Amino acid sequence: QVQLVESGGGLVQPGGSLRLSCAASRNIFSFITMGWYRQGPGKQRELVATITSGGSTNYADSVKGRFTISRDNAKNTLNLQMNSLKPEDTAVYYCKARLLVITSWNDYWGPGTQVTVAS
Repeated sequence: QVQLVESGGGLVQPGGSLRLSCAASRNIFSFITMGWYRQGPGKQRELVATITSGGSTNYADSVKGRFTISRDNAKNTLNLQMNSLKPEDTAVYYCKARLLVITSWNDYWGPGTQVTVAS
């Protein structure tokens, strides 16, 4: 069983920065992809950024140039550096990991961490 736990959320003013982390219960190199998703008030969950085991990244247009996703294989941690935060970034942020299982895969989610951007 895989467990993911996010941390680093909180209240920040517009223009500020936060760094989210997701600690995994196993070696993250085994995950073919990991990513951050978010769900704002009254909205559907949406992709923020993903990173493959090879290091390829993908970002939502709304966060390009402001957010950076990274993996620390030594610490089994996924990170999301968020700069120039806007009120519309307010959401619960979730970590997801995809584990390849033979010819299919399993997705695992963390419980989420709240990010609130307000003055």
